[in-house]
Amino acid sequence: MRTISRTGLLRPRDVEAPQSDVEAPQSDAKAPPIDVEALRAAPEQSRARYPDSEGFVERDGQQLFYEIYGEGAQTIFLLPTWSLVHARFWKMQIHYLARHFRVLTMDGLGNGRSDRCRDPRRYAPSEFARDCLAVMDASGTERAVMASLSTGAQYQLELARLAPERVLGAVFLGPLFPYTPSHLSFLLHPRSIAFSRRFHLPSPVGWAHMSPAHWRHNYLKSGEWFVSRSLPEPHSPKPLEDAMGWALETDPEMLSATLEHNAYLRDRRTLRELAENLDCPVLVVSGERDRITPPRDARALARLSGGRLEAVSGAGHFLQARKPVRFNLALREFSEHTFGRPRTPRDPTVYRPDGRPRALYVSSPIGLGHARRDISIARELRRLHPDLQVDWLAQDPVTRVLEAEGERIHPASVRLANESKHIESESTEHDLHAFHAIRRMDEILAANFMVFHDVVREERYDLWIGDEAWELDYYLHENPREKRVPYVWLSDFVGFLPMDDGDARESFLTADFNAQRIDHIAEHPEIRDLSLFVGNPDDIVPKRFGPGLPMIRDWAERNYDFTGYVTGFDPADLSDRTKLRAELGYSDDERVCIVTVGGSGVGENLLRRVIAAYPQAKERVSDLRMIVVAGPRIDPKSLPSHPGLEVVPYVHNLYRQLAACDLAVVQGGLTTSMELTALKRPFLYFPLRHHFEQNFHVRHRLERYGAGRCMDYADSPPERIAAAIAQEIGSEVDYRDVETDGAAKAAKRIAELL
Repeated sequence: MRTISRTGLLRPRDVEAPQSDVEAPQSDAKAPPIDVEALRAAPEQSRARYPDSEGFVERDGQQLFYEIYGEGAQTIFLLPTWSLVHARFWKMQIHYLARHFRVLTMDGLGNGRSDRCRDPRRYAPSEFARDCLAVMDASGTERAVMASLSTGAQYQLELARLAPERVLGAVFLGPLFPYTPSHLSFLLHPRSIAFSRRFHLPSPVGWAHMSPAHWRHNYLKSGEWFVSRSLPEPHSPKPLEDAMGWALETDPEMLSATLEHNAYLRDRRTLRELAENLDCPVLVVSGERDRITPPRDARALARLSGGRLEAVSGAGHFLQARKPVRFNLALREFSEHTFGRPRTPRDPTVYRPDGRPRALYVSSPIGLGHARRDISIARELRRLHPDLQVDWLAQDPVTRVLEAEGERIHPASVRLANESKHIESESTEHDLHAFHAIRRMDEILAANFMVFHDVVREERYDLWIGDEAWELDYYLHENPREKRVPYVWLSDFVGFLPMDDGDARESFLTADFNAQRIDHIAEHPEIRDLSLFVGNPDDIVPKRFGPGLPMIRDWAERNYDFTGYVTGFDPADLSDRTKLRAELGYSDDERVCIVTVGGSGVGENLLRRVIAAYPQAKERVSDLRMIVVAGPRIDPKSLPSHPGLEVVPYVHNLYRQLAACDLAVVQGGLTTSMELTALKRPFLYFPLRHHFEQNFHVRHRLERYGAGRCMDYADSPPERIAAAIAQEIGSEVDYRDVETDGAAKAAKRIAELL
């Protein structure tokens, strides 16, 4: 029996490692506190989809902000909830729903871009309902299916009372419907509110945290207590941080005003009348572990309204954040029924008439290396199964590589939210905290899984392959019922690691991230039919997943098959460098230096630094020819130039240029550095600061192969780079040989699943 601690980390007794090798158990320790200043200073997180239009409407002297996504006459109105948060709490729903409906959201009074009002009377449910109606009028929304969370249930019930003709259907998620005696009844009682406004308890316990007096004394602690209680699921620090960030956009006095008139505590008769008044289809969704609004009240609302109850096992109050796939599907199906649409089948019904086997390949868009190796694997698969059709669900810049190779890109790829753009937005000068960038991509990953889900719901595939397709792997494990055909996972690293200059919270977060994936594999081994590591066991770093967790290599050897590295080419085909250089236009009397940073725009600062080093390098190496490859996402015209320096855009099959060069200057990505290793070419590499994969996983692998010279960007001004170029160009190397059969080995194992 596996046991999970409060933090979601495995307890040490579950770790399969020699006792002498186990570090002091820390997995039961509380998470280090949230860095409030970091939350305040963090840039706005990239959205999966931005609104098609937005606006303000004034009602009773207060400005209300709203956004519209998608188009059409069939609208889903995602209502506001308690003013602790604003409309971004629906972020996991918007991208998916807006591809099928028109979606309307609004910031409730007191948070977001709506006004801050101190008048308690404006926070009565009936006033919120009138605010919603004002937004509907301003946005041209005559009628809508409406969805609410928690306190929003009170606004929705009032709205249905005031304007029943405008409510086509009602979805209640974790509804505040105090029909039975509970902590809410006590908390909302007039005497409790009067007491909590006046008296501060130095050490509050439980719901005493939720008092105006304590909010004024320690707002952060109160908010974190409430949000943590709303997220009882293990491994929930990211939605907790989101909610706390939104809570910092309001203040204690504002929240106190929302409780002033005790408008939410109603007698059973009033609540029954409001529920029975609903003259539309009703869906009530409740997490069975909801510790904010009792599930029994949700059952009462479903019963009194004649609606359907969907209870979600293991889920808490913020179900829309922690179980977004389950909620998204339920809301879509309910809305389709309400709007009278044909119900979208849960299983694919469209088969190809030719009967050919079909594979859907999801290749990570962060860089181009995944695409190169995945094309090689796909070709080997087609050698084994000549009639196999491979469809690619991919996005820029991967699509450029696929198109150049004549691969079939699934039309739904255009619906994917761009991950590369997000990664670029998270970077500064040669600095990308890759772990935090991935965490902050949660909305994009959820959106892209829903795109994948739409594809496999409508079309029949015989195999799914995901190369570091994090969204696919994560949400299949979170929703095992959605896995219908054999699924293959590929990766070239295992384990998220904290940076050396990270703090205690970063160490906790990386360990928690790893622990969740360890739990996923242990609890649902049926999801991955095959896990392939692109490399060898010795390529895995000799580190631990985190305190009290397994050694990474030991765990990987139990859970992965190893293919050896996949380059996508055979170095023997490029061994005649004289002939190759002639084909590429390089003469024997020049020494060629290729400068490249991969498929994203993150490496632009390195390109600029090397370009600045060119004049000094040219002085040291008179026959130097430097070619800077800007790649698919950097405009060559935006880069500086010098006489004799060549700046070119994306180059297809860049490995041929690398085979012909005398030196390469690259970032710290695995693909390009391993291509140079396989080709036995000298190179300088500059890992991105705070990029755990480049600094730990890639560097460990390159050191094992004895390849490349690692340089620190921060300690490498142009003159030092010029000196390194002069020292390394044309030098003899003695690297370990790189495998040439990795793609064939991977394809052979995958083909067994067809």
